[in-house]
Amino acid sequence: MNGIIDVGGGMRGVYTAGVYDYLLDHQIRFDYCIGVSAGSANMMSYLAGQRGRNKRFYVDYAGRRDYMSWSNFLRKGSYLDLDYIYSALSNSDGEDPVDYEAFLASPAQYVVVATNGLTGAPHYFTKSDTRKDGYEIVKASCALPIACKPYEIDGIPYFDGGVADPVPYRKALSDGCDRIVVLLTRPRDFVRGPQKPMRVAQRALRRYPKALESLKQRHIRYNEAVSELKRLEAEGKALLLAPADIDGMSTLTRNEMAMERLYGYGYQDAAKIAGFLESSNERES
Repeated sequence: MNGIIDVGGGMRGVYTAGVYDYLLDHQIRFDYCIGVSAGSANMMSYLAGQRGRNKRFYVDYAGRRDYMSWSNFLRKGSYLDLDYIYSALSNSDGEDPVDYEAFLASPAQYVVVATNGLTGAPHYFTKSDTRKDGYEIVKASCALPIACKPYEIDGIPYFDGGVADPVPYRKALSDGCDRIVVLLTRPRDFVRGPQKPMRVAQRALRRYPKALESLKQRHIRYNEAVSELKRLEAEGKALLLAPADIDGMSTLTRNEMAMERLYGYGYQDAAKIAGFLESSNERES
């Protein structure tokens, strides 16, 4: 089974927007899709066949105050207004709606990673946890600690999926994938350091001590996962796609020129995917 993993990365997710547009242009599909944070939102547009939609959310909408701003933070407690992004814009009566029927009709498995704020453990939602105009699982997966308050589903507070499982390759393998394409939004040799500033994180997550402990370990899990994936790549079981340069883009950077370049890098790098899938099929036959 062919799987694709999207680790998210805030505004750097425009890189994978380029990847998905290439996949749609060349009719390349996957059996299994697992997304973290913004990666889960990008995957939804991909599975719905909505070419160009992901890019618009970065280049056209991210500059709006309603999308992310200190005004949001002061009024609602979250710098990113997840309800604006994944409801006001994305609902059927919104400015840029998800084609939910097409998304639901896709035969691919769809998994979304979020972090349980009470336990600090990863929680894996599936397509069955969505409904038309009900994209709460994406909001939960995108609730960045510090920048956002937790997003509640059925009374449970959730944070960004990258806190507990930043590169969910083990989940993909355990669910039956034998080949995985992994979309990173930092260069492949990037080594993540500890969360900074930790004092701010401690204050923001004082009510969620287990989520805080998970956040403190995130860099270790990320670095170990990328190291293991490089080993799997050498064995022909994985393909890592990562931008050679992120042009100074951080998680919440709004720089239209840099985003255009990152999108282009993603579109160009995606050309490697067809060869990887074909060579894997040849080894099996």
